Amino acid sequence: MPNSGSNNHIFLLEAEAIQIIRKAVQNFNNLALLFSGGKDSLVMLHLAKLAFWPNPIPFPLLHIDTGHNFPETKDFIDKVLDHYQVKMITGFVEKTIASGKAEDQTGLGASRNAIQSITLMDSIHTNGFDCIFGGGRRDEEKARAKERIFSIRNEAGKWEAENQQPELWNHYQLTLEKGSHFRCFPISNWTELDVWEYIAAENLELPSLYFSHQRELIDHKGMWLANHPYTNPENTLPVFTEQIRFRTLGDISVSGAIASNASTVDEIIAELQTLRISERGGRADDKKTEAAMEKRKKQGYF
Repeated sequence: MPNSGSNNHIFLLEAEAIQIIRKAVQNFNNLALLFSGGKDSLVMLHLAKLAFWPNPIPFPLLHIDTGHNFPETKDFIDKVLDHYQVKMITGFVEKTIASGKAEDQTGLGASRNAIQSITLMDSIHTNGFDCIFGGGRRDEEKARAKERIFSIRNEAGKWEAENQQPELWNHYQLTLEKGSHFRCFPISNWTELDVWEYIAAENLELPSLYFSHQRELIDHKGMWLANHPYTNPENTLPVFTEQIRFRTLGDISVSGAIASNASTVDEIIAELQTLRISERGGRADDKKTEAAMEKRKKQGYF
């Protein structure tokens, strides 16, 4: 299937990512693509399709369902599965909580973001995955910038910076120790703008949440969150309505909205060229401490 974009930079990023995906499949036996339904994981799925066309994608999707997803995202995932004809394995955070392995947070600021790492590791061990693809990019956040393209995780799924090998001249260390596995990030070198330009070039469909719409919101510590029982459990915070969109999609409880009238991909690309705040600047889970992301990575987060 030929590339439909004319931007040479995007074409080179696409070629690099496809090469990485193929290298992973050549070197590992049991792979999966971590899929949230967000723009980065959708781009990863599309790249996987291109990498093996006309054959089917040779690995399943792995979705961690926290129970706090946006309904729009869940509906979109159903459409994606039908369109790409790919299998999806789902790990449920609710089951992790019910099993006693984790305690659910309650009240204002409650999040299941940390718990999903436990569910993810259970899913990896249950299915025997030795390599998991993710859509992480180095421009997202400073802890992401430390990540290798092939990031080794120990038996407990923990990321240890001192054990990551250099990847000079695209030479990757692909040797696994017993019980460990790799997280592979083929779009590490992409930026948020690259992702949107690729979405435009390939005409990819996305959840409606990425585009401008009116929504009831609450202001929680300076962040606009969707008004919902997960974010405003006792209706203690005032509710207001704004024209917004989401730059990054996680749970309802952590995804911050931005004021925006951008209702098309081209308008979003134009908007991004004026923004000076990173996209994860709108994620409540990354604002808890300065090293919040790195701490979660060391606990098994993707």
